[in-house]
Amino acid sequence: MGVKEIMQFIKIEHTLFSLPFVLIGYTIAIHQFGSVGGLSFGWLRMDLVWILIAAVGARGLAMTLNRIIDRDIDAANPRTASRHLASGTMSMKTAYRLSSVFLIMLLFSAWQLNEVALMMAWLPVLVFVIYPYMKRITWLCHFWLGLCLGLAPAGAWVAVAADVHGWAAITDLHWYPGIFFISLGVMFWIAAFDLNYARMDVENDRANGIHSFPARFGEEATTRTSIQFTLLWFACFAIADPIDEIWFLAAAGLMALANIAVILARERFADFQTTLFRVSMLTGWVLLLALMVSESASNALGI
Repeated sequence: MGVKEIMQFIKIEHTLFSLPFVLIGYTIAIHQFGSVGGLSFGWLRMDLVWILIAAVGARGLAMTLNRIIDRDIDAANPRTASRHLASGTMSMKTAYRLSSVFLIMLLFSAWQLNEVALMMAWLPVLVFVIYPYMKRITWLCHFWLGLCLGLAPAGAWVAVAADVHGWAAITDLHWYPGIFFISLGVMFWIAAFDLNYARMDVENDRANGIHSFPARFGEEATTRTSIQFTLLWFACFAIADPIDEIWFLAAAGLMALANIAVILARERFADFQTTLFRVSMLTGWVLLLALMVSESASNALGI
């Protein structure tokens, strides 16, 4: 199996969802604790390289585990029946090998960062394993998916914070309120997106006993709840306000309005899912840009 097929298998384009929030978590930690030494090349620090490798490993592991555990569900759904494991174009042996490679990437990168990062690496792995089973028992699976991605900024933050404070970075609550509300906001943001994503499989989910929110509560409730979740993630980002600048708050408000506008106008779009995907993906990158502008302004003013 070539690189292209592997990228398709793990849906590498979805990494664009989590990557900006990994960088947001890293930027917040650097602003909060300052430079902690180590090899660096300007803005590019070696710890950031290991954080990014860990993020790719975690993302690949999460997707691979999901594909392995959900292969029978995927095979029963016409929309997903062509996926690699469901269609038989990839063997289970290859999938397990890929999951091992991604797990090694995650653990080795965490080891290179610090003891706390390594010792906490079990948490995302456990969350990833549990997620595919959630949809079999409860519509709260959308929140669990949000938790999976909410760990991205928290993990990047811990990688830097633990270099300064060790385990005290966690036990002394250095993560509250800043990175806590960023991660909580990401959870609501992903949940809002996933509620709408699940609209595509309503009939199949009902027929096969899959517990999605749209299948359980219907279209109107899905629209209303996803808008409420969008307002909640805006509130979380507003509370976090990581660098006390207007840029991040303004960016969060702008992208919340953009997401709500797309959700409300979904029947007007020829391809609602693609439009929502692009706006949701853009949300993280706009917030990252705003945070970096705020960071630059703070540095220029000596704050």
